[in-house]
Amino acid sequence: MSRVVTFGEIMLRLAPNGYYRFFQNDQMQATFGGGEANVAVSLANFGVDSTYVTKLPKHAIGQAAVDSLRYFGVDTSKIVRGGDRVGIYYLEKGASQRGSVCIYDRAHSAIAEAKPADFDWNAIFEGADWFHFTGITPALGSELVNICLGACKAAKAHGVKISCDLNYRGKLWTRAEAREAMTKLCEYVDVCISNEEDAKDVFGIEAENTDIYGGKLNHEGYKSVAKQLADKFGFEKVAITLRSSISASDNDWAGMLYDGKNYCFSKSYHLHIVDRVGGGDSFGAGLIYSLLTGKDTQSAIEFAVAASALKHSIEGDFNRVSVTEVEKLAGGDGSGRVQR
Repeated sequence: MSRVVTFGEIMLRLAPNGYYRFFQNDQMQATFGGGEANVAVSLANFGVDSTYVTKLPKHAIGQAAVDSLRYFGVDTSKIVRGGDRVGIYYLEKGASQRGSVCIYDRAHSAIAEAKPADFDWNAIFEGADWFHFTGITPALGSELVNICLGACKAAKAHGVKISCDLNYRGKLWTRAEAREAMTKLCEYVDVCISNEEDAKDVFGIEAENTDIYGGKLNHEGYKSVAKQLADKFGFEKVAITLRSSISASDNDWAGMLYDGKNYCFSKSYHLHIVDRVGGGDSFGAGLIYSLLTGKDTQSAIEFAVAASALKHSIEGDFNRVSVTEVEKLAGGDGSGRVQR
């Protein structure tokens, strides 16, 4: 069985019930999530040996975060314990023409204050096949770029494939900071995952004649973006998610995978959204699973997009679906009929 290592921050998610606004009532749901943790959970649900690496406090909230991963069978043995805070994010889910709102409270979290000496990457990557991180992680603290560089160098030394979701977050760092850091890190990346905005925000590469808000996506423009990224960094593959936002409740969702020769576009799904947080992470997990299991380029992008489409129907950050469910949707059965 393949072994995948992911590295990042898992946060406490506090969200009003349903589609309530912040403090419309006096209750909030407490769950956990975070980009690379979401990928680890998805892969564990697909039967992949999945190891998650982070730093968490030893107190009860830190342990609850660990337990949330163990529930799904994620290997938490490489999590470093220490620090004082678990990062928090507050989520107000949008509906119709009211967009979702995400407020971070993650400064001085355990992972944000981590040091390179906290992680023994040679031990972590022993027997690993794949390493995944996102552009969020190096933005978290002063040492995180160096920690991520150390991880990438160790992964390469162990013959481990590396994937990165660019995931630019303007609330964490500037475009100039992101470009400088991600240019260094992407030298080690084999599979790059981006969306219609990240490539522009981080590297100034954008698709022409595309209106992500009006639903007009130009396939030729995205082919150009993928090729420019691959040519710049030597990526083996570039995956781009294609989201047309009709409203907060309804999106059209598809993806493209470029393998250096072929540009393969998935079928498009019309999504009526329950919870879109983690949608990109479930796409990444679906792509990693597909490539590890030897799917061809077209089949890989179909599986990744179908996995992500299903995630949009599930509350919380984690994608609670099986390979069978994803393959059923990817195969064309999106009827949503009752299963008896």
